[in-house]
Amino acid sequence: MSSFLIRPRFNQTVDLDAEAVRKNLADQVMRDGDRVELKSFPDYLCLRIPEKDRHLWSPRLSLSLEAAGHGKTMIQGIYGPNGNVWSLYLYGYLIVGSLGLFSGILGFCQWKLGNHPWGLWLFGVMLIAAATLYLVAQFGQKLGARQTFLLHQCYESAVGQAVEIQ
Repeated sequence: MSSFLIRPRFNQTVDLDAEAVRKNLADQVMRDGDRVELKSFPDYLCLRIPEKDRHLWSPRLSLSLEAAGHGKTMIQGIYGPNGNVWSLYLYGYLIVGSLGLFSGILGFCQWKLGNHPWGLWLFGVMLIAAATLYLVAQFGQKLGARQTFLLHQCYESAVGQAVEIQ
């Protein structure tokens, strides 16, 4: 399972109510033994890899459950890294994006005023840093691909339907 998206996701409506989805997932996790853990919250479930098998790039599947009427449930799933890794990634993009924006503005102003546009050099560095962050995220996805597939199999087995990841 590979995606160019940073956090692959899916939307699916199943012919089960939210409690049945929750129970089916819990039963499937029990059948899988100690390969997958389930964290349960109201209207939210999280499938993740157990602590003993987890590494920096281990994924988790966050599932949001919403009643869709007539005994159906709409499930929104998002694959992503551990919260600490995701926060570090977002802050990295925030810093790189902010510095890139301001250095681009500075460099353009310097260029229009006829000065040496050293701000554009910094802007180029920030573009390279943003591309590097994206490539690191793709590399991390590849390292966690086997575990992502395991989580996806567990989910599909529990709901009894295949789902296409977007």
